Amino acid sequence: MNLPSRIPFMTIRNIAFAITVVISLIGLGSLFKHGLNYGLDFTGGTLIELTYEQPADLELIKRELGQAGYADAVVQSFGSTTDVLVRLAGDSPDLGNEVAGALRKIDTETSFEVKRVEFVGPQVGEELRDQGGLAMLLALGGILLYLAFRFQWKFGVGAVGSLAHDVIVTLGILAFFQVPFDLTVLAAVLAMVGYSLNDTIIIYDRIRENFRVLRKADIVENIDVSVTQTLLRTIATSMSTAMALVALLVFGGDSLGGFALTLLIGVVVGTYSSVYISAPVLIWLKLTSEDLIPPATTAEGVDDRP
Repeated sequence: MNLPSRIPFMTIRNIAFAITVVISLIGLGSLFKHGLNYGLDFTGGTLIELTYEQPADLELIKRELGQAGYADAVVQSFGSTTDVLVRLAGDSPDLGNEVAGALRKIDTETSFEVKRVEFVGPQVGEELRDQGGLAMLLALGGILLYLAFRFQWKFGVGAVGSLAHDVIVTLGILAFFQVPFDLTVLAAVLAMVGYSLNDTIIIYDRIRENFRVLRKADIVENIDVSVTQTLLRTIATSMSTAMALVALLVFGGDSLGGFALTLLIGVVVGTYSSVYISAPVLIWLKLTSEDLIPPATTAEGVDDRP
């Protein structure tokens, strides 16, 4: 596949920025209006471990629980094909026996036993939610420190703006469609931040290198050339990641569905923001090759640049 030496991505940067603002405002509005649909990891509930004699059919168990009146139950494999975890809202001490009795009543031929029943209280769920938010803030803080040491501050502003957009839009979509937000989805959001940042840094590295190669080019031409040069790599990475996530979304079941969907949204949003948010910021901040030249210092360590 042969690409031209320069695709004029930045000619529509103002239109792209307007679209970005609209989408971000919609995402924020969705978050404030609907809020995240926190799963049992954050709200509390009952965890029931069932051990089957034969490999368990998770989809069948979920349908049977729906017939028994437990439509919101989360069913997932645990350790082996015969161990199943069922998560339910509620704190009744007899809930485990009630669920087991309902399953046995619907399917009399399948043999299993209740191995354990645990209750996660709302306070524990609130602590998990707070710790998850703290983990996200620490991840963003670490990224800021990394950018401060690796790039000039104008690059840092573009990268942080890009990451903020990705998180807001992704969480807004999850809130709008009320996708259950549990620990696996939180992990997907953190992974999405790293994926988007990696895309941005690759483009930034090429922009920095091209300041030395394209000495007569302005910042707009530099960005167009740099994005064009990294485009095949971006397409290959995004498409291969997206195909793996689609497979997880289709075949992974409920336990991996939220993770795969969140990361799939993040791949699309992150690829867009790497080109049309992080790069245009450098134009608006008027980045020049002089910004990348370290200041000259005297023997005493004082800036001697005129």
